[in-house]
Amino acid sequence: MEGLFVLIGRAEELAALSGALDRAAAGSAGVVLVSGDAGVGKTHLVSALTRAARDRGCAVLVGQCAELGESMPYLPLTDALWAAAGAPEGDDVRAALGARPVLRGLLPDGEGGPGAGSELGQQQLFGAVLGLLGELGDERPVLLVLEDLHWADRSTRHLLTFLSRVLQRERVCLVGTYRSDDLHRRHPLRPVVAELLRLPNVTGVEVRPFRPIETAEYLAELSRGSAPVTAEAVDRVHRRSEGNPFYAAELYSTGLDGGTAELPSGLADLLLSRVERLSDDGQRVVRVAAVAGRRVDDELVRRVSGLDEAAVGEALREVVSHQLLVPSGTGYMFRHALLREAVYADLLPGERTRLHADFARLLDGARESAAELAHHSLAAHDLPAAFAASVRAGGDAIRLGAPAEAFEHYERALELWEAVPDPEAAAGTDRVRLSLTAARASARAGEIRRAAHRLRRLLDVADPADVPLGSVIREHLATHMLDLDELEEARVMAREAVTMLPADPPTADLAWALATYARTLLYLDPDGEMPALAEKAAESARAAGTPGAEAALLVTLGMYRESREADSGVAELFARARDLADAAGDSPQAALRARFQYARTKFDRGDLVGAAAAADEGVRFGLDNGVEWSMYGIAIRTLRYLVHYTAGNWAEAGRIADGFPLQVVRPHEAQISSYALFVEVAQGRPVVDERLRWIAPLWREDLLANYIARGLAAEHALWRDEPRTALEHVADIADSVYGEGASFIRIAATGLSAHAELAAWARIAGDDEAVRQSAEAADDLMRHVRRSVEFTFDQPRTWLGLEGLAWVARAEAERRRVDGVHDVDLWRKTADLFTYGDPDGGFVYEVARSRWRLAEALAENGDREAAAAEWRKAVETAERLDAKPLLSVLRDLGTRARLDTGRAASARSGPFAALTAREREVLKLVAEGRNNRDIAAALFISPKTASVHVSNILAKLNVTSRTQAAAYAHRQGL
Repeated sequence: MEGLFVLIGRAEELAALSGALDRAAAGSAGVVLVSGDAGVGKTHLVSALTRAARDRGCAVLVGQCAELGESMPYLPLTDALWAAAGAPEGDDVRAALGARPVLRGLLPDGEGGPGAGSELGQQQLFGAVLGLLGELGDERPVLLVLEDLHWADRSTRHLLTFLSRVLQRERVCLVGTYRSDDLHRRHPLRPVVAELLRLPNVTGVEVRPFRPIETAEYLAELSRGSAPVTAEAVDRVHRRSEGNPFYAAELYSTGLDGGTAELPSGLADLLLSRVERLSDDGQRVVRVAAVAGRRVDDELVRRVSGLDEAAVGEALREVVSHQLLVPSGTGYMFRHALLREAVYADLLPGERTRLHADFARLLDGARESAAELAHHSLAAHDLPAAFAASVRAGGDAIRLGAPAEAFEHYERALELWEAVPDPEAAAGTDRVRLSLTAARASARAGEIRRAAHRLRRLLDVADPADVPLGSVIREHLATHMLDLDELEEARVMAREAVTMLPADPPTADLAWALATYARTLLYLDPDGEMPALAEKAAESARAAGTPGAEAALLVTLGMYRESREADSGVAELFARARDLADAAGDSPQAALRARFQYARTKFDRGDLVGAAAAADEGVRFGLDNGVEWSMYGIAIRTLRYLVHYTAGNWAEAGRIADGFPLQVVRPHEAQISSYALFVEVAQGRPVVDERLRWIAPLWREDLLANYIARGLAAEHALWRDEPRTALEHVADIADSVYGEGASFIRIAATGLSAHAELAAWARIAGDDEAVRQSAEAADDLMRHVRRSVEFTFDQPRTWLGLEGLAWVARAEAERRRVDGVHDVDLWRKTADLFTYGDPDGGFVYEVARSRWRLAEALAENGDREAAAAEWRKAVETAERLDAKPLLSVLRDLGTRARLDTGRAASARSGPFAALTAREREVLKLVAEGRNNRDIAAALFISPKTASVHVSNILAKLNVTSRTQAAAYAHRQGL
């Protein structure tokens, strides 16, 4: 995009080019060949290099090739010399040219080189170019750039080969660019590149398309001064452009980011110009392939093209050699999706319809091609065929574990319902039930809100006389309301589903309605129906022969008992439910829910090895059954991540998180993305801010994502000394459904830590009112903690997991810190509880964080030896985990408390060198404006000792005031 000089996502490539220029400046000439598709940013990258080279004082010569064939030899060299000689600073170039008539003759105002076309003339010219570059290099490094070598004439290719072979000690860096997508098998530059890349002084740099994150940054730069880029726009532009910056800019700047509008004419012309170079048969094959789609089967393109076997084979070889299509499996695919779009849009309407009809006729009757048949039939305006094929394609997608695709097929069929004769006969079902099937597919794909919206609409159109159908719709809707944390509506809807059906005889519909209703009662049970209802419902499910519903009820019973019984043995109950659901074979959601609760209960009890194995098996089950994006599909994937995070296996946790989306546009994507923050915040990684920016717009749409992301955003803010920002996140969570229960204990502990920091700052400032306010707010948070410990679902709690108990201890210790007390016993208790009974295991990171505070408390209470022991353990863990924020505060503590930091003191001269290590620490605090009392508190010494240190510092620095001492400290960079 003209005017955009920000270089995005090319750090590695620019480093390679800069390295070659550095080596050339040091006397080791080199050649770099920069390749990439048209529009990928080769010129933009090289322009960054030329600007940097000019800033360094290099001589820069840039020449362009043109699409003129062999008619203008040495065009890029001529261009480079002419531009350099005409520049105001080109005196040395003009002088060098004046001494070399053979080169001067190439310029527009020259007389032509005598015999330049002969072998001798070419040798003279090559020698002159080498001499000119060497002469310029004697004065300063030289950067010679030859752009668009795919259009280079034969003489320029020979010159490139010559220079690549003979440049050795000259201070010259030669950079050439070319389009890799233009280098078909018979392209004359192709063998030249292959030959040159074997030379030791020639390197290749490939400019790849943008990753999604880079497309987002690029569009943000393009949109400066206008409306911000939405996540949806980034997603659409990136998918459509496939990361090509030029394509992305064209699509975005013309407002065509929706994926359906025609391509900009300039972009379409650029793409079609490559097709127009083909023979008539080659163009025919490309048009057929464009109608087939991004990928095309070899046999189909042969049959639809209408060409004979020999002609179509030759045409395909031509198209592949020009890299318009590339082999893929048993067929071909377009090198870029926009090329296919351009060709398809260029077809005449009648031609397009006829080709689609040809494909549909060939695919009709092929069961495995229902989705393609639906597509081609619709484009050929054969609506009955498109309708029937769409219904079949939806069923095929469900069987293949592709619920998102199934929903799209069912949605298309529903759109065609009114346009085809006798749709019920063709679909094998009525419209409401087909819509219900579409809603199920949507839910399995993770689009819970969309599924709920469709079910609400079905309540209005379903036949009231069809009681079983009405009950099923309500049961499904209640399930989704639970997943969306809309608990009261879920309970009401599930109760309606139950009351609509007769109690006898037991049926599958009743069993599932009772299972869902029992699940809602876990959260809201005003009439005290649990657990009697769940037990009775399980009997009914057995009588109805519905093991899937019975499994769901067993999971609900297990969760109920777990919240009320200290030693309930629920893991076995969850395992039994899993086996029942597996035996049923038709309840993947119930089976996955049982698997999640089984793994989760092991995790809560500190069995991290067992939890990891169970979570691994659950993830495999979700993938195998196409429910990985359902509520419990996401839950089991994130639990697997949490197990490794907790156990301190952050390399594996990071590998798992690599599969979590960053640029999220849907609530369920935001939910799974938020979990990656656990490690990223703890390691202080720069990606934290970017991930939070993507998640933030979706906080209100997914309360779990809001809970996870805001909780970790609060921790991130604390590491950055922003306790007020942390408290804003804590307050938001407190006002949500996650503001009660065991899940809030960790958030409360984070909030208490923030209040402790604010109270400490207030004490330093002498602001007693602020200290009092922090204490009152901290007391409120502790009331939340105590209620979470004492109650669950408004019932007395008899059991809390190991992690929950440790967070309670952390909250109590932080509350004491609000009062300015570093309680050794509470911090030791916290550290011990986080070990889960294994001194070398448990919640590894939180053990280290607790030891940091324990070491601080021990140092304040005068036990430096014990403090050093805890400090060393924490440092060892922080270094192993690469937990930079924790390591930073540990090293600061080690310095302040005079523990062994393992760092050598820096050498300084002058009066500063006379200061002891402790006096330097005191001087640093004086420079921060601390008084003696503050210094004493920070360094765990008495105010009197602090006063003595300050007096010694003033004497050694030969200054008379603290202000002068502070100014000296600032000059020393302290």
